[in-house]
Amino acid sequence: MIHQYKNNGYNIVLDINSGAVHVLDDMGYDVVACFDEGLKKQMSEHDITVYVQEKLQGKYALEDLQEVCGEVHTLIQEKRLFTTDEYEEYIEGVTKRKTVVKALCLHIAHDCNLACKYCFAEEGEYHGRRALMSYEVGKKAMDFLIANSGKRRNLEIDFFGGEPLMNWQVVKDLVAYGRSQEEKHNKHFRFTLTTNGVLLNDEVQEFANREMDNVVLSLDGRKEKNDFMRPFRNGKGSYELIVPKFQKMAESRNQERYYIRGTFTKHNLDFAEDVRRFDELGFKQMSIEPVVALPEEPYAICEEDLPQIFAEYDKVAKYLIEREEEKKGFNFFHFMIDLEGGPCVAKRLSGCGAGTEYLAVTPWGDFYPCHQFVGKEEFIMGNVDTGIVTPDIVESFRGCNVYTKEKCKSCFSKFYCSGGCMANSHNFHDTIYDTYEIGCEMQRKRVECAIMIQAARR
Repeated sequence: MIHQYKNNGYNIVLDINSGAVHVLDDMGYDVVACFDEGLKKQMSEHDITVYVQEKLQGKYALEDLQEVCGEVHTLIQEKRLFTTDEYEEYIEGVTKRKTVVKALCLHIAHDCNLACKYCFAEEGEYHGRRALMSYEVGKKAMDFLIANSGKRRNLEIDFFGGEPLMNWQVVKDLVAYGRSQEEKHNKHFRFTLTTNGVLLNDEVQEFANREMDNVVLSLDGRKEKNDFMRPFRNGKGSYELIVPKFQKMAESRNQERYYIRGTFTKHNLDFAEDVRRFDELGFKQMSIEPVVALPEEPYAICEEDLPQIFAEYDKVAKYLIEREEEKKGFNFFHFMIDLEGGPCVAKRLSGCGAGTEYLAVTPWGDFYPCHQFVGKEEFIMGNVDTGIVTPDIVESFRGCNVYTKEKCKSCFSKFYCSGGCMANSHNFHDTIYDTYEIGCEMQRKRVECAIMIQAARR
C-alpha cells in the first residue's frame, strides 16, 4: 500500500507498511501512480513497465520512463516501496502480551475556577459531583501503580482536573510521597501538571520547575477566542490574567518541557491565526486541538468545516517552515513525527494503552480506562482499595487495535495514530472498536503536513 499526495510544491509518496517516504519529481510521481494501478491489477513486472510506457509516453521521453521504471523496481526489491504488511502477523502477540500499568491520570480536583464551554469534564464535575482527591486516596493510587508496574522503572503521574491547583497541597504531598518511594522500589516518577493558570504563582512555578517533567498550559490563542470559550463563571475572560503567567513559566523552563495547549472550535476555524498568536507571545512548544463534540453543540466541528480546517493546517505547516528558515522555529505537537524511529510495534498497532497500561483515578479512588471515560459508570474498573476487578474491560481495551477496526485497515495513517481515540469512538458509535470519522480526516491531514515539513527540512 502507498499513499500519494502533493503539498506545498512537493510530490510525496508514503510507503505505508515500511514507513519509507519518497519525494519525487513529476515523472517519478506519475510512474509510481501507474505502478500502483498495475499492481492492483496483478500485472507482472514486465507488463507494468509496458503499461507505464504506454500510458505516459506522450508526456515523458521513453528512455527516461525506462530508467525511472528500473528505479521503482529496485525500490520494490529493497522493500522501500509497495511493501507487504508484516505487522498483522504480530497482532496476536501484541494483544496477548503481558502488560503492566505504567501511568496514572490522577483527577486531583473535580472542580474548576473556569467555565469553559467545550469542557468534557463539565466544569470539573465529570457528570457527577465536585470533589477534591485526598492525600490518602492519591497515596493508595500510587501504591497501586508501584505494585502493578512490574519491572518497569519509569512511571508517570498526571495531575489533572478540573483544575489541579485547587488542590495544590495534595499535589505537593503526593509528589513528596512518590519521591520517598523511588529508591525503595527502584522506580522513578515522571510528573505532569495540567493547569488553566488562574492560580499559578511563583511558588507553584518553582515547585513545578523542580518536580514536573512536563507542564501543560491551557490557552486558546487570541484573546477574543480564548475569552469567549474559556471565561470565569461570571462571564469575565481569563486571558489577561493567565498569559503573563504562562509566558513567565515558559521562560523559566527555558522554553522546554511544557506545552501551551489550545482548542479550536467552529468559532475559530481560522486557528492558524491562534498559532501565530502563540508564536508572537513567545511560546516555542505548542498544540492546538480540535474540539470533539456532538453535532448539536453550537461549537462542534462538522464535516462541512473540513476544507477550511485542511487549509488552516497547510497554513500552519508553511508558517512553521518559514519561521524555521528565520531561525525562529517552534514545535507544533501534531506535526512532530519521527520517520526513522518512532514508537515500538505494539504502540503503533494498539495506541495509547488506555485500560491496560494507563488508567484514570477519580477523587474517590475509582479506576477508569482514561480520563475521557470518567463518569461513565459502565467503565468503572475497580478502585484503589480493591484493585482492578473487571478483567473483561481490560481485555476489551487490550484487543482494540488497527486490525480490529475495519476503517483503519486501509487507512494510510494507521501506524501514526494507532487507531485513534477509543473514547471518541465510543462517544460517537457506542463502541471502542470504531473511529470518529471527522477526527480521522483531520489526523490524515496532519500526517500529510508533518511529512511535508520533514521533506522541506532535508
